[in-house]
Amino acid sequence: MTYEIIRSTTPKRIVVAMSGGVDSSVCAALLKEQGHEVIGITMQVWDYSRFTNPDGKTFGSCCSLDDVYDARRVAESLQMPFYVVNFEREFQRHVIDNFCDEYFAGRTPNPCVLCNQVLKFELLMRKAQALNADYLATGHYAQIREVDGQPALFQGRDQHKDQSYFLFTLTPQQMRQTLFPLGAMTKGEVRAQAQRFGLQVAEKAESQDICFVPDGDYAGFLETQRGSGQKNGEIIHHNGQMLGQHQGIYRYTIGQRKGLGLSWPEPLYVVGIDATQNRVIVGEKPLLSRRDFQVRRCLWNIEPPQSPLHVDCRIRYRHQPIAARVCPRADGGAEIAFTSPQKGVTPGQAAVFYLADRVIGGGWIA
Repeated sequence: MTYEIIRSTTPKRIVVAMSGGVDSSVCAALLKEQGHEVIGITMQVWDYSRFTNPDGKTFGSCCSLDDVYDARRVAESLQMPFYVVNFEREFQRHVIDNFCDEYFAGRTPNPCVLCNQVLKFELLMRKAQALNADYLATGHYAQIREVDGQPALFQGRDQHKDQSYFLFTLTPQQMRQTLFPLGAMTKGEVRAQAQRFGLQVAEKAESQDICFVPDGDYAGFLETQRGSGQKNGEIIHHNGQMLGQHQGIYRYTIGQRKGLGLSWPEPLYVVGIDATQNRVIVGEKPLLSRRDFQVRRCLWNIEPPQSPLHVDCRIRYRHQPIAARVCPRADGGAEIAFTSPQKGVTPGQAAVFYLADRVIGGGWIA
């Protein structure tokens, strides 16, 4: 088993983004063991006081108050400085407001990509630089390697935990100042390291929900943020027949079957959302598959291509990358053509491009 070693015999000052989970805790412990000066920082991004169980515990979600407490305990056990930075205002502006805007525009956003892009690798990176840190380290399952003298992003060794999809926005300068000590490890190996270090979070369960919607009620959250009764309208069959009424396009996403409340000879799915007409478009299962789609605002980790490029493309975190052709456009977007039709091409999600296990870019599905 190997893990990332800093290519220097001189100890470095490293800020570790600590979430209170096992991954970032092991990350800190490994770097401390290597002899580096390690500083733990936890981002407070949301007020969880309303999301509590009867026993006073917050719902199982990342970045909760319980997680802040766990991160502090780990830092104390490792005898390293620990700070909490309040990014609630920035999180509201950059992540939550975008989340709401996208849903009300008929798209399904991925807030984790934006959180990594803006909160961790812009704002937290600046905090690390203000502390004269040489690196910012996180517990992501991804790898940074050098290719032709430049840093490049690669998938993590553990294919079941690989998080490179969420990191496609990293710039070369950010990669030069970032460490992913767990990138060459499996989750099982990370837990074994946690046991070896005697960390209290060694067996802590992983959070699965979006941190600011820990109860899973997306519609309720959106209505709390923006009010209810918005974007009400018709549910239309793809052939144009009006089938019913809906109470907000933000309640629907591509591929959804449950909760439609429609009577039809065959099962129906959401196949489109027309925000301008406040319409939810439904159809039969074959209509969920698409071969061609567009992406907006492409970001590249290679020299931006000027001609069609053959890649593997992932359209959501758990999607198996599929061979595709990317045709760049002059407006910074691209036309994507899969070699075989794929389900779940969802506007608002990220489409990430790979060459083998290297991330070369990505954009937002239009």
